[in-house]
Amino acid sequence: MNQWQVGDVKITRVVESEAAWPGAWLLPNATAENVRKDDWLFPTFTDEGGKLRMSIHAYIIESQGKRIVVDTCIGNDKKRANPAWNELHGPFLGDFVKAGHPLESVDHVICTHLHVDHVGWNTMLRDGKWVATFPNARYLVERTEWDYWSRYEKDDMRDPVEDSVRPIVERGLADMIDPNHRVTDEVWLEPTPGHTPGHMSVRISSRGKEAVISGDLMHHPIQCAHPQWESSFDYDINAARKTRRDFLERYADKDVLVFGTHFATPSCGRIVSYGDSFRFIAAK
Repeated sequence: MNQWQVGDVKITRVVESEAAWPGAWLLPNATAENVRKDDWLFPTFTDEGGKLRMSIHAYIIESQGKRIVVDTCIGNDKKRANPAWNELHGPFLGDFVKAGHPLESVDHVICTHLHVDHVGWNTMLRDGKWVATFPNARYLVERTEWDYWSRYEKDDMRDPVEDSVRPIVERGLADMIDPNHRVTDEVWLEPTPGHTPGHMSVRISSRGKEAVISGDLMHHPIQCAHPQWESSFDYDINAARKTRRDFLERYADKDVLVFGTHFATPSCGRIVSYGDSFRFIAAK
């Protein structure tokens, strides 16, 4: 667990898993040879073998009396095509509560997008049924995102929608929102499409302090140096590249704390210009 203060806003990170991944599985250009060339990433974000250090985690934002969860990881008991994510039985919920957040205390759950590793703890298994993990929360889903994935027919994306999103929608717990939706005066969403049709990032501003949670417009800090490197899971590669470049240019060299949704510990830092590209400087 890590915590940060952004003005009056508190941000807590609860980790589901953290490990080194073969980069080319996620980013085709991130071969071990190419990763080792970016030695500025070692040892925080890469390992000796040229793998990418990655994390799957949720952020809890406390703002103006509201508790807001950003993305809900993979979840337990879910049948998944990826063997490493199949039918997990991890301690995430216990860690969440230990961080001082009873499940009933959550007011909003933001789904930056509806991929498998961002919606899993929307629901949990109880008496053979998928029920809302955060029973008093409103689940915020971008309407374009839902329109696309709710009709998707391939198993790899249909399964997480069916067990982690549709039960929420059918119980009337989801709000279909526009991409500039404001959650509190200090927390709002901004559209960052490309990785998925309705992908969103989360902006935070309080008492002159600024932060942004990127979602999956970048999966790893190496994409700061190589914003043209696409993800294997990008819905629209060209749109994702443009969004990523625009994001980097918008926040580079500014006093804005950037939180990566899959960045390894410490998971946040600042973007700085470096020649005609960028680098990510981890927070201390």
